Formats: sequence, structure tokens, C-alpha cells
Amino acid sequence: MKIALAQINPTVGDFVGNTRKIIEFAERAQGLGAELVMFPELAVCGYWPADLLEKKAFIAQAGEALQTVCEWTGGPGRPSILCGGVLSMDGIAEGKKVRNVAVLMERGAMKAVQQKMLLPFYDVFDEQRYFEPAAGQKLSRVATADGDELIAITICEDAWNDKDFWPRRWYRVDPVERLMEDWPAAERGKPRVILNISASPYWQGKREVRREMLGALARRHGAFVAMANQVGGNDSLIFDGSSLAVGPDGEVVKQAASFAEDLVVFDTEARGQGSGDRDQEDEIKATWDALVLGTRDYVRKCGFSKALIGLSGGIDSALVAAIAVEALGAENVMGVGMPSEYSSEGSKDDAGDLAERLGIRFEMLAIHDAFEAVMKTLQPLFVGTPFGLAEENAQSRMRGVLLMALSNKFGALVLTTGNKSEMSVGYCTLYGDMVGALAVIGDVMKTRVYALSHYANREREIIPRATIEKAPSAELRPDQRDTDSLPPYEVLDPILEAYVERYWSAEQIAADQQVDVELVRQVLKLVERSEYKRQQAAPVLKVTRKSFGMGRRFPIAVKVQV
Repeated sequence: MKIALAQINPTVGDFVGNTRKIIEFAERAQGLGAELVMFPELAVCGYWPADLLEKKAFIAQAGEALQTVCEWTGGPGRPSILCGGVLSMDGIAEGKKVRNVAVLMERGAMKAVQQKMLLPFYDVFDEQRYFEPAAGQKLSRVATADGDELIAITICEDAWNDKDFWPRRWYRVDPVERLMEDWPAAERGKPRVILNISASPYWQGKREVRREMLGALARRHGAFVAMANQVGGNDSLIFDGSSLAVGPDGEVVKQAASFAEDLVVFDTEARGQGSGDRDQEDEIKATWDALVLGTRDYVRKCGFSKALIGLSGGIDSALVAAIAVEALGAENVMGVGMPSEYSSEGSKDDAGDLAERLGIRFEMLAIHDAFEAVMKTLQPLFVGTPFGLAEENAQSRMRGVLLMALSNKFGALVLTTGNKSEMSVGYCTLYGDMVGALAVIGDVMKTRVYALSHYANREREIIPRATIEKAPSAELRPDQRDTDSLPPYEVLDPILEAYVERYWSAEQIAADQQVDVELVRQVLKLVERSEYKRQQAAPVLKVTRKSFGMGRRFPIAVKVQV
């Protein structure tokens, strides 16, 4: 059986556009001789629709989109389609109102509907809020040139509960195991095929975990396992695609691209003929590609084409600008320098140098007069007090006002430039440098910012060497350095990673990293005190296991011992 993995980039709620894309890919797959075309989970509506699933009109449109795709399969010589969507549970007295389904369409009819059984409820997932889980699963048959073939259909999480792979499972039931137990003895001589349609978001290392997990599943059941995964950015989530098929020996038979739409076909009869398409790119490149894709899709799916970035001459804003240019094109990116009296000449020169290297428009708007006007207004209340945090933050907020004014005037989204290290400890200013529509590197620790900046310079020097080599500084007071307020980033980042992403205690971190436990506690207190800032921040592009946002939920008004 020839099966096509159709890796598409849907937009949430764009039923017309998503349906058109599904049919276009199906037509291409037909031209390649595919007998079955697999599309991702919730392909007709996009993942993740969240509370749109509470709207009857949304569910009705999703059903209509599935019907449109189904009708296409009725044409002469057209392949069957396995497509993800949602269907109403109207008429059923109990349970949730909506089903997450994989629909097998053939010859103009919906031949089989498989309902998702395992509904994830951790990290960014909250499917139990909306969907009714399947009570059971059934094997299905699909038409091929040689007659009907038996297949096992699963949806994303349903394939992620293999007791032989995971040291601890989330669920007591393994849908794949149940399906394989129902495989008829008369079919044992034929290759068993497990199909999985997915919307599996990216984080660093996720692709290798998927390959290993699906390979283990294939070996355990002596089956071909094929996964069609969504690609593209939807809000904070980035889907890498990386759809693949593995043979009964667990080896990759076919691999689709990462971070791009793709269509690949494999044949279950072509045993032992692996394509050698295993993706070997490293995680720095993968993180770069993820951030580019997430930025491009966020801006464009929100109905914009242009971006604004405040360029300070520092490495964070330089990296965001480089990502934005690759995502949107230099003609759609504008850099704005907003120096104060504390900005060094080197920083101003570095910002201009970066803009020239990137080929973007660059404007200078000095904030001195605006800052002086604000200080004059506040002077009756500030009289007799020393220059401090209020004055520093006022400078940052002047810049935020200017960026948002430009955004309103020219219809460009502001990209914030804060990194995960700064967001963790609150080394950022509400309504100042946190102003914007998207936190491009808000899930990237400072030390990784440097690695990504070197990657940006892989072919030529885009980010000036002076920017990379200078000591980090907010430049909000004379001779300021980040190390005035924080430990060096090479010390800080491992502490933050252990606490923010793995929830380790201060004692665990101190023992593991051989650092003073009191230093660790000071850092953790900063993290806890800054929750109110993070919950007012722009959406963060998720590239690690645990990012700030919907996947990390903590109260603001809380007393925590660290």
C-alpha cells in the first residue's frame, strides 16, 4: 500500500483555506500514486482551537469542511483520505459535546470515524476540557489496488503510551495495544500498519524522542508506523512537522522535512528499502528554524506583514532582528534606535551597523527630551529622592510608547526582545521593553542567545562581532552591567533551567551545580517575585520543554518558600 504523509500548515479557524490546502495536497499525492493520504490531527480547523470548540458554529463549519474533503474522494481514481477534525456529539445525552476524530474518507463517503481516546492534560495541552474520550477503538479497512487492507488508526497521544518505552505512563490504557490484540489471525501474514495523525508541538529534543518512540512501537508490534504531523506556528506553539514512517524493524523508511510543508510517499511493500532521509540537523539549527517559522506564522496569521524592533545595539535585539528578516524579508522589518544619554556611542553604532548588514530600514528617535519632560512632571513628587529604578524604567517606558505609536501608525507588529533569563528573574520592564505582540526569544536562555547569534553568522557576519563580544548592559544608568544585578549568565542560566523547566529545589540545584545554596535561593526568589510580570508579557514562542505561558501555570498572589 502506498501511503502519503501530507504535512500541512493550517490556520486555526480558516476552514476554507485549510480545506483548499488539504485538497491540493491530496491531488499532488494522487499524482504520486498514493492510495491513502494522511493529514494531521484537527487539520480542517488547525490546532489549537481552544474555546472556539465551545461555539456551535465552529463545530458545524468543521463538519462541513470534512464533508467537502470527503466529496473530493468520490472523483475517479482518487485516493482515500485520513483526515483530522472535530465532530459534534449532538444527540448523545452524556459527556462532552465534541469529539476529536480521524475520519477515513473513501469514494465520497466517510467510511470510518476513529475517536481520540487519550486526551492530554499536561503542559500546553488541555484536551479533557473540550473533548469526550473514545470508549473504545476499532480496526479499519482501506481500499487499495489489491483489495481492502486492514489498518489501525490512532490520533497523536493514542500512540504515546507504550509501556515498554515510557518509564512511567500517563494512562492505564494503551489504544495501540488494544488494536493490535484485535488483529485477525488471518491477517498475520500481511504487513501490519499503524497510522497516527498528530499535532505534536516542537521543543528541543522532541523529534528524536518521537523517532525513538515510534520505532519502539513498530518493533514491539511488528508493524509499519506512520505519523503525519502538523507544521507551522499557531500562537505560542510551533509544530515542526518531521512526519515519518518507520518499518517493522524500527528503522526510518521515510522522513518529511522539519519546519516546512512537505509531502512524502512510502510503500508498505518496499521492505528493507529505507530512504535514508533521517534528519540529522542539530538543535541550534532546529531552534533557529522554529523561531523563524513561529515568527512568520504569528505575524501573517494575525493579518500583518511587517514588524518593528527596538534596536539597542545589544545581542538580544540583534538576534530578534535577524530572525525577523529571515521570517518576513528585510523590506518588512524596521529597526528603531532610541538612545538616551546613557547609551554608549558603541551601542548606537552597533545598531546602525546591524541594520545595514540586514538591509532593513533604520530610524533613530532619541528619548532624551521625552524623558526630561516626564522627569519634570514627576519632579514635585520625586524631589529629594535619589536616581533609581523609577528613573531607569521610565526610559524603557518612553521607548515602549514610541514603538507602539509607530505600530499604530504603520500597522506593524512590535517584536519584544527579552530573553528567558531576563523574564525568569524579572530583569525587564513592564510597559517598557516588554511592550509588543510577540516574545520571539522569550523561551531562549541568554547563553543560548549567543549560540543562536553565532548560527545567524554562519555564512557571513550579520550580527556585528562587537555586539556579540560586549558585556551585556541595559544602559539605563552610567556604566551599568547586567552583572551589577545578576550572577554571570553562565552561572545563572543552569540555575534557571533547573528551577523553571524541571522544578528542582534550591538544595538540589546547589548540589548538582556546585554553587552556593544562598545564591540559588536569591535567584529563585527573583523568579517567584516576577510572576506578575510574566503573566502580562507578550506570547512566547515555545522551543523548550517548559516555556512561560499556558504550559507553566502558577498563581501570582502566593507565598512560596525557596
